[in-house]
Amino acid sequence: MLSVESTLPRDAARALLLGRVWRPELGGPSVVALRDGQLFDITASFPTVRDLCEAEDPPAALRGAGGEPVGPLEEVLANSVPEARDPSRPWLLAPIDLQAIKAAGVTFVASMLERVIEERAKGDPDAALAIREEIATLIGGDLRGVRPGSEEAARVKSVLLSRGAWSQYLEVGIGPDAEIFTKAQPMSAVGTGADIGVRPDSGWNNPEPEIVLACSSRGRVVGATLGNDVNLRDFEGRSALLLSKAKDNNASCAIGPFLRLFDDGFGMDDVRRAVISLRVEGRDGFRLDGESSLAEISRDPADLVSQAINEHHAYPDGLVLFLGTMFAPVKDRHQPGQGFTHDIGDEVVISCPSLGSLANRVRHTQDCPPWAFGTGHLMRNLARRGLLAG
Repeated sequence: MLSVESTLPRDAARALLLGRVWRPELGGPSVVALRDGQLFDITASFPTVRDLCEAEDPPAALRGAGGEPVGPLEEVLANSVPEARDPSRPWLLAPIDLQAIKAAGVTFVASMLERVIEERAKGDPDAALAIREEIATLIGGDLRGVRPGSEEAARVKSVLLSRGAWSQYLEVGIGPDAEIFTKAQPMSAVGTGADIGVRPDSGWNNPEPEIVLACSSRGRVVGATLGNDVNLRDFEGRSALLLSKAKDNNASCAIGPFLRLFDDGFGMDDVRRAVISLRVEGRDGFRLDGESSLAEISRDPADLVSQAINEHHAYPDGLVLFLGTMFAPVKDRHQPGQGFTHDIGDEVVISCPSLGSLANRVRHTQDCPPWAFGTGHLMRNLARRGLLAG
């Protein structure tokens, strides 16, 4: 699944790319910078990614950080696939560490309607097709340009309410307040090449390809990367109160491959114009392709950040924020009308020209390596290495 060419942004030669690797000889992770195809350990200057994101000028900080050679990206990348891994050599991790992992939901009208469908179908994919057709008939037209709070949004809401199709998802999809939830715990995200997990008791689930923004504790967006907000549609469809079981499971959050820092050549406007591609390939020969354009997002990324971190919500270690997706796969896989769900062994690749590709393979949650290295482990490891200042 992994190659340097497909993993890196198209303009990688000028991009400021920050990541993390596991260094077996040190028994822990290191912060790395990618320079001319080589990874350099800059942990002596910045013990955590959080520390670099808190710098007054993160791009200058990354450029100026001295580093110890770790090895060519090609070799570390090849060692990042679990079944091919030499445990004595380094491999890539998610490019974040102490930040809170948050996500914005229902940020595209298309995904809002799919959430309404999930809820009304009570997690039953057989019922979803008929409900999807009913809602399309009720609303009609192209909803991609609908913005929360607009007259058109109010009309859509009114039509659905009048036909008994009200849903709590309409409020966060069309109303003034965005849905912001905790996707996973700090340090729990997996990186490119890693296994991603779906629960064995879920019969309807899917990947969610998204752009992820990295924010400092002051709410400043310092960079972006890719994420897979793995979702159990049947769990969330049964009840929104099952969101934690639908979203936060072992290996259910993938982020990577690198965090690209904002600089003079890459910033928020590039995020707003970004197009994200998704490819799923199964062992059964099934292939699913999709595309999501941030230009069609209902809420501006800057607005989502301001709703996630503000005077009411403080994050001293900063946060990363999944921006949501418009892609809800409905292509039939096993039986007509049942739509898409993952099979074990699916290869999932999420790509964006400016951010590279995040590639993972699907397994059951209990078969993925358990999350076993948390914040306490990191602090003790850095202390043993003499990297924590007093």
